[in-house]
Amino acid sequence: MAWWRQRTERGVAPWVRTRLRTAPGAAVAFGVLVLVTAFLAAALPRALDAYETKGLRQEIAGAPPAATSVELSAPQPGLEIAQSTREKAVRPPALAAVRRAALARLPAPLRADTTESAYGVRTSKSLVGLNHWLPVIDAPPRFTLVAQSGLAAHATVRGGRLPIAAGEVTADTRKVEAAVTEATARTLRLRVGSVIDVDGFGGAPLVVRITGIVEPRHPQGGYWSAEPVLRTPGVAADAPVPPQFYWDAGLLLAPGAAPVLLGSQGQPELYWRFAPATDRLTAQDVPELVSRIASLEGGPELLRMREVAGGTAAVATDLETVVGSYTTTRAAITPVVAVGAFGIGAVAAVVLVMAGGLVAARRAAELALLRARGGSLRGIAGRLLAETAVVAVPAAAAGLLLAVLTVDEARLLPAVLGASAVALLACAVLPVRAVVAHRRPRAHAERDDLAHARPGRRRTVAELTVLVLAVGSVVALRRRGASSAGDLLVSAAPVLVGLIAALVLVRLYPLPLRWAARPAARGRGVVGFLSLARAGRSSTVGVALPLLALLLALTTAAFGGSVLAGVSDARDRAALLATGADARIAGPGEVTPLPAGVAGAVRKVAGVRAVTAVRIERTAELTSGGAGAKEGLTLIGVEPASYARLARQTGLGAFPAEVLKPKGAQGGGTGRVLNAVASPGLAERLGRAPRRITSLAGDITVRISAVRSRTPAAPGADFLLVDAAGLTHSDPTTLLATGAALDAPALRTAVRGAGKGLTVTSRDEERAALSDAPLQAGAERIYTTAALAGAGYAVLALLLSLLQSAPERAALLARLRTMGLTSRQGRRLLSLDALPQALLAASGGTLAGWATVRLLAPGIDLERLALATAAGRVPVIGASLRTDVWSLLLPAAGTVLLAWAVAVAQAWWAGRRTSITELRTGGMR
Repeated sequence: MAWWRQRTERGVAPWVRTRLRTAPGAAVAFGVLVLVTAFLAAALPRALDAYETKGLRQEIAGAPPAATSVELSAPQPGLEIAQSTREKAVRPPALAAVRRAALARLPAPLRADTTESAYGVRTSKSLVGLNHWLPVIDAPPRFTLVAQSGLAAHATVRGGRLPIAAGEVTADTRKVEAAVTEATARTLRLRVGSVIDVDGFGGAPLVVRITGIVEPRHPQGGYWSAEPVLRTPGVAADAPVPPQFYWDAGLLLAPGAAPVLLGSQGQPELYWRFAPATDRLTAQDVPELVSRIASLEGGPELLRMREVAGGTAAVATDLETVVGSYTTTRAAITPVVAVGAFGIGAVAAVVLVMAGGLVAARRAAELALLRARGGSLRGIAGRLLAETAVVAVPAAAAGLLLAVLTVDEARLLPAVLGASAVALLACAVLPVRAVVAHRRPRAHAERDDLAHARPGRRRTVAELTVLVLAVGSVVALRRRGASSAGDLLVSAAPVLVGLIAALVLVRLYPLPLRWAARPAARGRGVVGFLSLARAGRSSTVGVALPLLALLLALTTAAFGGSVLAGVSDARDRAALLATGADARIAGPGEVTPLPAGVAGAVRKVAGVRAVTAVRIERTAELTSGGAGAKEGLTLIGVEPASYARLARQTGLGAFPAEVLKPKGAQGGGTGRVLNAVASPGLAERLGRAPRRITSLAGDITVRISAVRSRTPAAPGADFLLVDAAGLTHSDPTTLLATGAALDAPALRTAVRGAGKGLTVTSRDEERAALSDAPLQAGAERIYTTAALAGAGYAVLALLLSLLQSAPERAALLARLRTMGLTSRQGRRLLSLDALPQALLAASGGTLAGWATVRLLAPGIDLERLALATAAGRVPVIGASLRTDVWSLLLPAAGTVLLAWAVAVAQAWWAGRRTSITELRTGGMR
């Protein structure tokens, strides 16, 4: 006989292989559950890292380069140094050497984008242009002279050539070449060959000849925008009163001409400007980045920079302010996200525990037999651990790998810890449950159904402890808000509320069954009584764990959906406040009357339902008493009927049109006292007596007839609303259009043909722009995932519960069919058997979700989660949590429908098999 046959006959089949071959479907299902849960546990921290990192990079990239650039500067070499040495110190080789050394000394994580960085010499004080042909505002134009590196790589020559340093330029040179940008040439009337005499060079002015006109290749990059005057001339003013305005522009000298600036009175300085590189910057670098910037500005890192740039060198940047704004927004969003993340984590853990608990309950007889035959707890636990580990560990590893491949630019360690925690929990549930349930060998299983279960003292104490924690968590969240992501008690508030609801429902579960069983017992049919009796005899584990999982999942889904609904409402409101209608058409600054044909052109655009014309005067003044003092306000002239209809449609300060119309014998014309609708602050200043208002639209006398907090024409300002017919000049400056699905490009095309300089602001575009910020978009995706995962885990918990008891129900149905039960009665029996638990979970989950939202709404501020920080944006009042009906009802209704569908499907499948086959299968099991 061969040796392998002898070994097979003498040996015992391996435990793990035998169990996996006996129930391959259960093993595969368990592996899929672990894989999905490990993927979520690994992907969540990586998604947090990814969107926080993206938000940091966009915050820095979106800020002005003048604020984010790190500039190392030094004054001109001292006059005590020899002239030749001073000139050598500002020539390109010396400056380039300092740049290389400074780049090497930039402390990590701060890194420089060398393509947008520059160095050179400039006049820190602008110098006056003496030519009479230069354009003058109140004073002659002034020029900043800059000898900056890299001009050829950052500009395209549109005329002439780039400047060069002819011969050896010194501090005594009085003729140099320069280039200007197209914007500078256009504004100051310069062309190739123009000669500018620049004052401030001792006795004779510096003669600058324009040799080229260039176009910046990346005008918004750090090279051009860190010092915007090089790219685009601006208007500046002197301090005297009244201020004297003048043009301030830049002249781009050749780098080799830098020594000429040493002879100027423009306080020349040397500078090395470093644009920050964000491609390797992560959210975890923020604390170190802020610390390093502080050290650069006034610490050890500054001393290291002075070693190469001179003892008087200084470092200046506003990058820490930009990073601080990002940190503030992240600190406001992270605690709210932590609440959702904690909820989905708790649901996943409960479903894993439930899966292990149901397997332990199904195999209770097998494990009891092993204990009765002398099996040790350590041996049984070890075999069960090996049995689950061979499935759970590879599944968790696959989930981790999938998360790493799906979400990039994030840390690996948190993902590994999350997936490892899932694997550990999945491996430990079944052995621990078996050890706890079979500590002592039992001759027979005790009855463990809900009808006879009596909660002990330990359970009561544990439930009271959870109740105290839940109350404390809710109170803390309502008082302090979600202010810290590390406050686990606050983050666990929705989970604790769902847990309390589950504990209450488990205690109350037998009561409705008993009440319904009494009338069912008196009836003639057996289906109702049998279904209720079976529901009452369900094991505590078979009801408590699925019910807990379902309630937590439904509560998490409801809370996540409510957060998303609140965010959507806040963004809709913010977009409406930005436009006042579905579209806003106006000229520059809303001060110029619109051309006559604009309103008609807008009305012809497809989708436009109504157009309301208004006259907005933001420079109107109120005479406030003695000495002729004036107070500014926004005066709005409207046609009462159409504007009242617009205010009613938008929900912004609705009022009846009659409040603006004259009463009694006041009559018409422009000399009457006009009724007005005012904002609360302005109404308090005006009072109820007639007051005189002066404006470009005409001087009027008004009396307050109504007070509203907002109005479509000026949602964020103190306003005074009057009938335009009472104004001397009532030509509209703004159009407010309403309609379904307005086409913004079509509107722009229409107004472009009717007039020049008109702008179109679309409510839909404003709404879309609010969703673009990475921090807000990432947090919203987290809550979307939480809501979907909560609903998915609810479905999974229900399926696990139904599948665990499926063999028992099939055997019962087969026995009853041998006693004469019809197929129709069988379908009704299985349907009613599954519905009590599903109905209880659905109703309890709906109530728990509603209570969670109502209890936690005062402590959840969604404004930062919904809206990115934007200067000038009208603040949204009431960006808070609200109950979303769909998030409450859809998962609950889906739970009931799924339970009914599974029961019907099982009854149909059982009807296709003979009773003998089903009973034989049940006997074998």
